[in-house]
Amino acid sequence: MTDFGSTLPPTASPEVEFISLSHLNPSTELNPMPSRGIDLTYFRRYVHSLEEGGYDYTLLPYGASSADSFVVASAVGQLTERIKPIVALRPNTTFPTVAAQKLATLDQLTEGRAVVHLISGGSDAEQARQGDYLPKQKRYARTAEFIDLLRRSWTEPAPFSHEGEFYKFDEFGPGFAPYESPVPISIGGQSAEAFAVGGAKADIFSFWGEPLADLRSEIDRVNGIARAAGRTTRPRIWVTFRPIIAPTDELAWAKAKEYVDRIARPRQPGTPQNVGSQRALAFANQSDLYDRALWTRTAAVTNGAGASTALVGSPETVAAAILDYVDQGASLVSIRGYDTLADAVDYGRYVLPLVRQEIAHRQATGQRGTLQAEHLGNYRPEYAGFAGRP
Repeated sequence: MTDFGSTLPPTASPEVEFISLSHLNPSTELNPMPSRGIDLTYFRRYVHSLEEGGYDYTLLPYGASSADSFVVASAVGQLTERIKPIVALRPNTTFPTVAAQKLATLDQLTEGRAVVHLISGGSDAEQARQGDYLPKQKRYARTAEFIDLLRRSWTEPAPFSHEGEFYKFDEFGPGFAPYESPVPISIGGQSAEAFAVGGAKADIFSFWGEPLADLRSEIDRVNGIARAAGRTTRPRIWVTFRPIIAPTDELAWAKAKEYVDRIARPRQPGTPQNVGSQRALAFANQSDLYDRALWTRTAAVTNGAGASTALVGSPETVAAAILDYVDQGASLVSIRGYDTLADAVDYGRYVLPLVRQEIAHRQATGQRGTLQAEHLGNYRPEYAGFAGRP
């Protein structure tokens, strides 16, 4: 078992901020509803709940048949005072100088709260739905050029021209400027190309929830690429989970087993194209349970679709598990549930305060508190018994 004494590991992040994906209507994986629309009353309630719950960011996802993430992000900015909207953006959908203009406008309207998460594309079929036929390696090369042009569009004091592999234009600018400083740029992915671009250029690198040792190895990989690129700062690390909580570990496991039966999908033939899903399924094949509370069966039954690994337990156990990832270097933690609105409220009431209390203790004393030592989860035999019980 890991030592949870008072000494903090050198890899520990001194801060943590919380992200939750925004949902536009009451449809969930537990209770899917045949709707592609926006339920405005629900959406308002959802984002207000995030603000009231103490979240720092919300991700506005993008898909070929989803609502437009820029427009939804602008709505979030006007419905909240503090939440930072993260625009998920595929470079194939928007010319870089136009994307820079849109993001700077959002940043001005929200007084500096805008963030962009660039999605190079992990599925050829999904990319083709909007006319993108570049192979994966080229998609990441395009993203690298896209990032450079975003930053130049925000900072060049005079018009400039560009002729690259993917983009060409003459005498653009000066571009519309963000509120105070360039908009933070996030990159995710598990392929070699994703690491190369994200390590060299991104402000934030995002991961799905993985076993602690594996995540730490991947963080080291990102940081090594950043150093090799001559960077003086490292990307912030963002990690995503699907927590399943209840008042006790035993009740949380009863809920988790019910949920996994309800979200299971028919197994798809073949192997997912994106490396993140491949890794999620490989971890699930090796074990259902890792570290303090990481459960992979949710990934197994959904074919590794998206961020799908869970943290299972009481609020205290889940908060302690989140802190384990903070100890590995994560400073951004995304948590979204299966009962989306109710879970967002519960996390804000019961999980976020525990994590923040521990972070405040660390900042005041330079030492770890007792939460991780007192709520051991899978590091005690009773927890594994709850997990294994039919």
